[in-house]
Amino acid sequence: MRERRWETIAPLTFGQILAVGERLAALGLKPAAPANDVICYVEEWTVESPEDFDELDAWATEDVTLIHIREGWRGDFFLLSGSYHTVYQRHQDVGTYCSISHPWRIREPLRCHESRSMLWLGFRHAHSFVRVRLQTTEVISPGETRGDAQRGRWLDERRAAFLEAITTLELPVETAIDHSQVTLRPSDPAVPFFCSWPDAFGPCQFEYNSSDAFEFLVPASRLAATFAPEPAGVRAYLTGFNETALNEFAAFEPTPRLAYRCSVHCPLDDLPEIRSIIETEGRLYATLCEFQTQELVPDGEDASAIVGIMGTEAGFHLEVRLNRAPLPEEHMEHWLERLLGHEVSYAPLPAFV
Repeated sequence: MRERRWETIAPLTFGQILAVGERLAALGLKPAAPANDVICYVEEWTVESPEDFDELDAWATEDVTLIHIREGWRGDFFLLSGSYHTVYQRHQDVGTYCSISHPWRIREPLRCHESRSMLWLGFRHAHSFVRVRLQTTEVISPGETRGDAQRGRWLDERRAAFLEAITTLELPVETAIDHSQVTLRPSDPAVPFFCSWPDAFGPCQFEYNSSDAFEFLVPASRLAATFAPEPAGVRAYLTGFNETALNEFAAFEPTPRLAYRCSVHCPLDDLPEIRSIIETEGRLYATLCEFQTQELVPDGEDASAIVGIMGTEAGFHLEVRLNRAPLPEEHMEHWLERLLGHEVSYAPLPAFV
């Protein structure tokens, strides 16, 4: 689900983070205590080699994914994805996963959606998939009514953008507008087909699966070609592979930058140590407190809120993520600043990382 997100402006010490937890507890909420176990999500941890992941051996980890990052790439997506697929076939097993992302461009000029969109070509054990995601110019989450005056434009643009991708990929998928929402459905209802990332106007992402491991190599390359001649940021995501396989994947030219993402189970108090390990480019996220906003603003719309901790090289920040804004837009920052005791700014997460 698309979320509304605000973030503290100035870096905070970990002591200041814990003080906000005490502040929330004084309001009757239930934040995590320093000794409580939390799930810490690590992203963009740049490493020299896969073996560097051993630095997190002191904690239980899961969902470990090694990412190959190539910026300013101008190569042939068909050849690159074919190379990953060849190595994948040699090492595939239950639990292995490989996908390659590449931007694509919507040709028709739009007002509510960015022209730069993203596709993923992926392989999971016995099948392949192609995933398409759109990016909007603003986040209007499910249930919010801020965009109702422009709903017709939002729906027409969303449907046209998806139809452009579906046509280029030659997928048997039908688009429609039903109950003021864009809907997508495959012509064959037996096909594994998933829509996700919904906002107020319908899904922003779909995924089409096939038992044919080769089916989407050429169609995905056609969609990737719409981004030419602009250089692309290309990523490959590798999960569940042993060291031998990872070394084979890393042999493709040009040599990629390596980064890890994973989940770490740890006491809240261990976040500073984990942050020091994943510096300088890594980020961590953990939940400090979850609550329903009507506990604090009974006259507002009820929303699900998460006060989270974000750690970077610069220090710690707090984020607040909500499934919708419980108050009018002009009151949100002031309310959140009173809640946290720190200045915040609106900061939606990037759509494609």
